[in-house]
Amino acid sequence: MKNTLTLGLCGVGLLFAAGCATAPKPTFDARQSSASTISTRRELDPSMLKPSTEAFTLGPGDVIDVEVLGDAASRSQLTVGPDGKVYFNLLPGLDVSGLTTTQTKALFEKEMTKFVTTAQVSVSLRSVGSRHVWLLGRLVKPGIYALNGQVTLLEAVAQAGGTSQSTSLSDTTEDLADLRRSFVMRDGQLLPVDFSRLFREADMSQNIYLKPDDFVYFPPVTAKEVFVMGAVKISRAVPYKEDMTIVSALAASGGLVGSSYPTHVAIVRGSLAQPQVAIVDYKAILKGQATDVLLSPNDIVYVPDSPYKTLNKYVDMILHTFVGTVAANEGIRAIDPNAGSIGINVPVSK
Repeated sequence: MKNTLTLGLCGVGLLFAAGCATAPKPTFDARQSSASTISTRRELDPSMLKPSTEAFTLGPGDVIDVEVLGDAASRSQLTVGPDGKVYFNLLPGLDVSGLTTTQTKALFEKEMTKFVTTAQVSVSLRSVGSRHVWLLGRLVKPGIYALNGQVTLLEAVAQAGGTSQSTSLSDTTEDLADLRRSFVMRDGQLLPVDFSRLFREADMSQNIYLKPDDFVYFPPVTAKEVFVMGAVKISRAVPYKEDMTIVSALAASGGLVGSSYPTHVAIVRGSLAQPQVAIVDYKAILKGQATDVLLSPNDIVYVPDSPYKTLNKYVDMILHTFVGTVAANEGIRAIDPNAGSIGINVPVSK
């Protein structure tokens, strides 16, 4: 009978406690009770569920309608150029980048008084081209979408045609989205959105408002890879094979680099919103002092370059590195479908 590898608190760190020495390959069993596994869960900032109170400001790519009141022939559609300027009639290029439509109106009227005694100008926003969100992965219409006004995650996904998902646990077709591994990345950071609660349970406490440059990704449920990252020679997604272990996964990534800290290798499993974590003494495994560990599809294996100080910060750093890597690769492929993957190796100690 296989023994289950367990986690226990030991001083300020966490160590795997192997059972019977005859167990060939202990497993990280996600079904264990909270006494033998470590789960971390981050809560959403309540402010993310409220629309922004900041006024919209113009940027390159935005289109505005401009008209001198009383002169229908002056009506024009102007696109903010890469330099942030627009050109209207005899006026020189006006820098409107960072201005609201009200401020832009005042600027037009001020500049118009150089040619006429008084001028009343109408300025309105026609379309947004300066603010976008990335909606990629298993969506009906994945792509880069203009962020028009205050848009929630559900509204944005609906704009992309919705996700490919099923209520049947036996349905694992290629087109289905894996809600447990889906994520929103903002400013390089993973937001703690629980996609399963939002899409399967209609839990509106997870329906955040999106901001410009947010990256939303829905991976396929059929993906079977182990993600190896950190202080390894090649950070990469290793195709999962039955009975894959931490030793074989790290070997497939070229092994560890000299600056690695192999006694605190992390395995992160399960939902990104509520990950379960195990800390492995890889050095002891190589010396035969501990047994190898079986991995599961979609596990994240992270090798640090020094011991972690706080488990939650360590896990956060791993998840941020993971979603940053996935977002970079998927973003490149969205722009150039023929592009390959890149490895992002960011060993950071916490």
